[in-house]
Amino acid sequence: MTSNPFFARSPLPYELPEFAKIGDEHYLPAFERGMAEQLAEIDAITSEVEAPTFDNVIVALERSGAVLKRVSNVFGNIAGSDSSAQSDAIEAEISPRLAAHRDSIHLNPELFGRIETLYGRRGELGLDPEESRLLELYRLRFVRAGAGLDTDQQDRLRAINIELAASETEFGQANSSVRNAATLILDDISELAGLDSGALAAAAENARSLGHTGKWALSLDNVSNQPVLAGLTDRAVRRRVMAASLGRGFGADGANSTLAARIASLRAERAVLLGYSDHAAYAVADQTAKTVSAVEEMFDRLVPPAVAKARGEAAELQAAMRAATSEDSELRSWDWQFWSEQVRAERVSVDAEALRPYFELERVLWDGVFYAAEQVYGITVWERGDLIGYHPEVRVFEVFDAGGEPRGLFLGDFFTRPSKRGGAWMNELVSQSTLLDQQPVVVNNLNIAKPAEGEAALLSWDNVRTLFHEFGHALHGLFSKVRYPFFSGTEVPRDFVEFPSQVNEMWMSRPEILANYARHFETGEPMPAELVERMDATESFGEGFRTVEYLAAALLDWAWHRIPAVDPRSKGLDPDSAYAEAFEDAALRKAGIVVASIPPRYRTGYFAHIFSGGYDAGYYSYIWSEVLDADTARWFTDGDAPIREKGRLFRRALLSRGGSVDPLEAFEAFRGRAPEIEPLLVRRGLTV
Repeated sequence: MTSNPFFARSPLPYELPEFAKIGDEHYLPAFERGMAEQLAEIDAITSEVEAPTFDNVIVALERSGAVLKRVSNVFGNIAGSDSSAQSDAIEAEISPRLAAHRDSIHLNPELFGRIETLYGRRGELGLDPEESRLLELYRLRFVRAGAGLDTDQQDRLRAINIELAASETEFGQANSSVRNAATLILDDISELAGLDSGALAAAAENARSLGHTGKWALSLDNVSNQPVLAGLTDRAVRRRVMAASLGRGFGADGANSTLAARIASLRAERAVLLGYSDHAAYAVADQTAKTVSAVEEMFDRLVPPAVAKARGEAAELQAAMRAATSEDSELRSWDWQFWSEQVRAERVSVDAEALRPYFELERVLWDGVFYAAEQVYGITVWERGDLIGYHPEVRVFEVFDAGGEPRGLFLGDFFTRPSKRGGAWMNELVSQSTLLDQQPVVVNNLNIAKPAEGEAALLSWDNVRTLFHEFGHALHGLFSKVRYPFFSGTEVPRDFVEFPSQVNEMWMSRPEILANYARHFETGEPMPAELVERMDATESFGEGFRTVEYLAAALLDWAWHRIPAVDPRSKGLDPDSAYAEAFEDAALRKAGIVVASIPPRYRTGYFAHIFSGGYDAGYYSYIWSEVLDADTARWFTDGDAPIREKGRLFRRALLSRGGSVDPLEAFEAFRGRAPEIEPLLVRRGLTV
């Protein structure tokens, strides 16, 4: 298939994939050719008659697999953002084949032998720091992939990796289908009492798009505590929403919770095979945390004050609920968001719905997200209407440095749709590398409710935060300035990757940035000063809830990945949804993180981050990174140096270097000391 768009570098600016020419029929042939070509390139490396050199082994590896990288980057994004029956079938077929392909490289004894030879002679090769780090990390990758195992062990490892790849793909696809199936279809508009006109119009449009014209549809986010619960006044409807949310992957739809137990068991077996006590120990060994004890020490410091704060919040909400309803009922999970809004409004006179008119998507994007990046880093952004994305709703923007030098492309895919998985994320379609003469092309995916035709997209404060957060990931990719693709952009330890995105959140509430974008979508009037003041006063409101729901999910992830390498079935247990529910309950109680009315941010049945998204034994990384983020935010606000100068220093020291330096060492050099947890405790109100 000579016309396959993946077979050659794209002629479009920045090698933007030729989406107008890409069809489902191109993916499998490109994957197959890409794998075959890379294996031929590996064979050329191992057949080289000259002694191993950095260029004929490591650089050759960096240049290999060009077709496979192109198709993998595009398809990986499509599978999450615009899936179809065809893409699901391709993903199910190709995932285990890709796992086997990776093993065929990492478990190639001749290739590993040449790497080992170089590593043993590394002191005499005259390598610069980036080259030395690349050699060291290539060797580490091969060792962690099983290159040092004997033949029988490698055979078992290959089988585990193939089964894991298939199971993780199955989990991710089922998660999307179950989430869509859990959409609530409501017949009577009175059931949506409490939602504003924009939310009602969006629910009507959602129902129409799903084939239920004349009704209203509430689709679920991929979290437990659905944002819509804050507005719905009908307690029975709130309960239905929460039941639908928490029930995904359990009961009649329990395939995912069964899969989760199997995935965790396979990961544990693989970890032991590779010489680790459990999967958590394996997962953190090459992260900035390094050890299980370091992560657990952080949990131990955070859990008690978070639970105490959340229980205090629960008592306050319970009292408000009983005073307002004269009912002696208990505060439940479906009540928390609603009564939190009532208490928040009473305490500081700010209603979350009253904020939405001041957060219109276009203004937040241009006058908030892009404006902040211009003020801090000097970049400018222009929309490229002549370039198209992979879906009609995708927009393409070109990014320039302060001096007008072209930096890369940014694609924005902002609205939810049935073909998109839940949550928000950043992908790289083209990774920056001076070796390959490539500049970055990055994409942000969000799940903002799409407004009815002709209506403005009005955002919640959480939506605004997500826009700034994900653009922080985009900047990490766009600012990359490294030689080797191995280190490009967000190719850093997982417990560091959230750091730049969390730092970028700080700009959303900076007075000079907020004043630039928080304007009424109809009148253009700025948000009233008293509303801004009340919003500032309520920033720490509900911090106990937010910390507990996050920590509960992080500890649930941790528990699943600290299990020993024993399949539950070998103990006579059936790892069905009942087993998963019992495991959840026991794990959270053991961790001391149980607050009856606060479910974990994700439950096992829909915890896509850890069972299909690459965050296994790594969900802790959000708060681990926030330690660095809170410390950095304090640095940005301390002193008299201009923001642009601080932005230049931050970009040069951390954002531009990708994985080419040890991230924690780079942070310590940047701050002049190790990170401190106190700014995080203060930010979250967890100090005594």
